[in-house]
Amino acid sequence: MNDAARSQPGGPTEPGAATSGHAPPSPTTTPPSPATSEGPTSAVCFRDAAVRLRAQTIWSGVSLEVAPGEFVAVVGPNGAGKSTLIKAILGVHALSHGEASVLGLPPGQAGRRIGYLPQRRSFDASLRVRGVDIVRLGLDGNRWGTPLPVADRFRGSRRRDRERVAEVLELVGATSYATRPIGQTSGGEQQRLLIAQALVHDPELLLLDEPLDSLDLPNQAAIAAVISGICRDRGITVLIVAHDVNPILSYLDRVVYLARGRALSGPPSEVITSETLSQLYGTPIEVLHTSDGGLVVVGHPEAPAHHSDRHTGRTHERP
Repeated sequence: MNDAARSQPGGPTEPGAATSGHAPPSPTTTPPSPATSEGPTSAVCFRDAAVRLRAQTIWSGVSLEVAPGEFVAVVGPNGAGKSTLIKAILGVHALSHGEASVLGLPPGQAGRRIGYLPQRRSFDASLRVRGVDIVRLGLDGNRWGTPLPVADRFRGSRRRDRERVAEVLELVGATSYATRPIGQTSGGEQQRLLIAQALVHDPELLLLDEPLDSLDLPNQAAIAAVISGICRDRGITVLIVAHDVNPILSYLDRVVYLARGRALSGPPSEVITSETLSQLYGTPIEVLHTSDGGLVVVGHPEAPAHHSDRHTGRTHERP
């Protein structure tokens, strides 16, 4: 089998469940339903997967299935390989071992059926490109030059594109400021516009790499609600990388927790527990429940009370 061997979905783990060859058993182990002629039973499927980058194994022994329409968070300490998992799904990083399929195809072959929002970078305040134009790049970013007046069928295509852009702007609540230069919008407004860009070609799978990073708590809550609504109302499978699970905790179907090169998956109430994380880390871990329903993990290599904003250097209190 080559470095990126793949297979079709289906196998011994439940859709949405992840296990590691060296980790404790997943909290969910019911076998998945067999595949049907209507399509794959899993949106994402990894089996005994590993990724090596620059001669270092990032994670290994990972088996993962995400069912269509699920809202799943990928969480864990910095350096655990959360973004690497997203890039493996995209086919950017090939597996060094194991098998994978995404929407029933090898990673990298699902194309426009996947919407992807990479880790956020702030736009310069002097940037004059309008928000609506940023969103439209999701449709025609691969086109060159200025559109020319051509046949009616092309005019019809452009009209459909405008209608689609307007639809996703309304979906994320960005219509009122979409014509402003994006450099003059707030961080939360920019993130809504970028989510709209990832949605504009109507994907089946939405991959979001730390979309809440650098946002204040009200904007984190607002963006989390938008993403959840998209998942529920449109039936889109969502995988979101999160440094802090609390803003999205109430919306999640399950979490994938990466640590020490291993993975564990299941409902948050079963995975983010003192017993489960102590087994995963191989050291005593305590999970504390706050009065507002949040979680604080104490004892893992990262300090539990703060997280550092990698883009600005600022440090924020965790709820």
